[in-house]
Amino acid sequence: MTTLNLLVLVCVLYVTFLFAVAFGADRAARMGRGRWLHSPLVYTLSLSIYCTAWTFYGAVGFAARSGLEFVTIYLGPTLVMIGWWWILRKMVRIGRSQRITSIADMISSRYGKSNTLAVFVTLIAVIGTTPYIALQLQSVTLSFAAFSEADPTLTTAPNLQSTALFVAIGLTVFTILFGTRNVDANERHHGVVMAIALEAVVKLFALMAVGVFVVWGLGDGIGNTLRVIDASKIAEWEVPGSRWAGLTMLSAAAFLCLPRIFQVMVVENEDEGHLRTATWAFPTYLMLMSLFVVPIAAVGLEQMPTDANPDLFVLTLPLLAGEDGLAILSFLGGFSSATSMVIVAAIALSTMVSNHIVMPIWLRLTGGTAMIAGDVRGVALLARRLSIAGVVMLGYLYFHFSGAGTALAAIGLVSFVGLSQFLPALMGGLFWRGATRTGALAGLTVGFVLWLYCLFLPSFGPGVLLPVSVIEDGLLGLSWLRPQALFGAEGMDKVVHAVMWAMLLNTSAFITVSLLTFPKPVERLQGAQFVNVFDHSSRPGTWSGGLAQSEDLLIMTQRIMGAADAQALFSNMARKQGLTGYLPEPSTEFLEVLERELSGSVGAATAHAMISQIVGRATVSVEDLLAVADETAQIMEYSSKLEAKSAEQARTARQLREANDKLTKLSVQKDSFLSQVSHELRTPMTSIRAFSEILRDTGGMNASDQQKYSSIIYDESLRLTRLLDDLLDLSVLESGQVTLNMQLGLVSEMLDRAVAATGGATGGIQNRA
Repeated sequence: MTTLNLLVLVCVLYVTFLFAVAFGADRAARMGRGRWLHSPLVYTLSLSIYCTAWTFYGAVGFAARSGLEFVTIYLGPTLVMIGWWWILRKMVRIGRSQRITSIADMISSRYGKSNTLAVFVTLIAVIGTTPYIALQLQSVTLSFAAFSEADPTLTTAPNLQSTALFVAIGLTVFTILFGTRNVDANERHHGVVMAIALEAVVKLFALMAVGVFVVWGLGDGIGNTLRVIDASKIAEWEVPGSRWAGLTMLSAAAFLCLPRIFQVMVVENEDEGHLRTATWAFPTYLMLMSLFVVPIAAVGLEQMPTDANPDLFVLTLPLLAGEDGLAILSFLGGFSSATSMVIVAAIALSTMVSNHIVMPIWLRLTGGTAMIAGDVRGVALLARRLSIAGVVMLGYLYFHFSGAGTALAAIGLVSFVGLSQFLPALMGGLFWRGATRTGALAGLTVGFVLWLYCLFLPSFGPGVLLPVSVIEDGLLGLSWLRPQALFGAEGMDKVVHAVMWAMLLNTSAFITVSLLTFPKPVERLQGAQFVNVFDHSSRPGTWSGGLAQSEDLLIMTQRIMGAADAQALFSNMARKQGLTGYLPEPSTEFLEVLERELSGSVGAATAHAMISQIVGRATVSVEDLLAVADETAQIMEYSSKLEAKSAEQARTARQLREANDKLTKLSVQKDSFLSQVSHELRTPMTSIRAFSEILRDTGGMNASDQQKYSSIIYDESLRLTRLLDDLLDLSVLESGQVTLNMQLGLVSEMLDRAVAATGGATGGIQNRA
């Protein structure tokens, strides 16, 4: 028990030291001293929160089990920092201009400041971070177990579940005392950031110290260590291309979406210029953290028993060699990695829960009147402390029910996949003004459900939360709905399988629903400010002063920030306006400062709503209105063009129908005309033929008869010619009219001609009127 007591003492001393560092940093920030707090080096080291117990312990176990596959976890963030730094710069600029306090605040603000969307993002973040916190508990618990096994005075091994529970309680108390000592006005925690930067140095020094000892102490130099690596199983492993690409993309997406990374990279950022340093310094830090991973894994596989846990090689190799001091330093590095992750993740998640779930409910229960409400500051602090306890306990429950026997890397990948579901809505909101709140909700819902079904629930083991029948036969007995062979995709790695389907269907649902729905005016305004943040928007909007009463604002602010801080803020603003006392004029500048101060305590959306209850309204910048108006004009112009094309197509269709009707009528008239003409043509042709035969066959015909018959033939020929001319006149058919040769004549003459054409005697017909 001496060794375990020593470890507990080391942990207490280390935590006390961190408290002293954080207290000094906060005090220096309040007094305006300590320019080193705003150093780009401190900002870069705070990004090391990405390197948790997974990378300190689990990377070695990952390498021992899967070879160079562990590199993907470092490669993804490196690609983001080097190749996608412009995305990070845009996120930081939006965070500063919109007074963003969390990733839930970022996504909800983009989509019309929707609190429904913020609540959903918060729930996904809490559930998605749960496996990661369980990973930290497991790493610390296994570290204590490793020391207890090496202690010869210990006869009974400590219970892992009990140890994990005590560690969870300790981390909860530590995080509450460390991260919620007060409600920071700007949601920037200078003390926490400085402590995280110090822990980054501690874990890097500890891991490199173990690496140097392994290479030159246990491995007899670089050359022999390289031979050990070549002879180990690490040199034989081949990583499938799909898994390599999938894990690299997954780690890149998780780096952008992890709440703790967003907290230090966006919320805690005070200068965009720090990103320029971080783009090369943070990849360098990751390279140093991974430098000795393969040598430690290879030497551990050679010298440790076959049943030894590869995740603990960083700790057990010094213990095996009798280097207790180095082992304690290694334990301190792992403890530092775990505690830093839990602190920042719990602070980020508690802020989200408080600002987007507790405070809106509290405002609704109190009637929405901030002036007659209770102590808002106390409610916010209590909500955050309870949220921290709840988040850490959820991590313990995951550790308890998952069996606590899973490799650290496997647990971390489960969390990565869940939190990466924010990526489509986040990136779409930054670069696509057509993205809508409904589309974001649809995409997040689809991705979250698939992650739960394909990876999160099965991670507890068969039959724990998901029945064995569902895992083996699929939901409702449908084989294509098996969690790890969805839609018939068999033989895939389960992590790659979950990433593929969740991200694919998440993105598809987000884009499809966004295209089918139209953004509300507030969404369009926020879209203009987010997408074009570098062009026209330096701040989210300005208040319209003159309606508020300073007394009401002071009463509200005191209940949120406390009497002393509120009176100091108001008196300072009054002095700047040349006034005495505690009550400044409610100018636009003062209201903007007040909203920014309150947003750190209760969130941007809640602070905006509380001031709106007193002030009445806020205005929007002219640039944003012009941008939306220009977008509206473009939409209206495009709509007008579509309407014009539609009308033109309708006119064309109508003309085609009219032409078709006309052609049909012409066809009918043509048939009728040809029928009539054919009858009329037979009559003269018959007469011509008959009288021609008479002239040919009758011999000795007198001259008068020949003249008579010749005249009949001549008249009928003229008639036939006239009929043929009418037939050949195409204009008659086109116009649908027949032009008649109108002449005056006697009916008797017409009848005589008809009788004569038949060879009858004329004058024998009498007309009766």
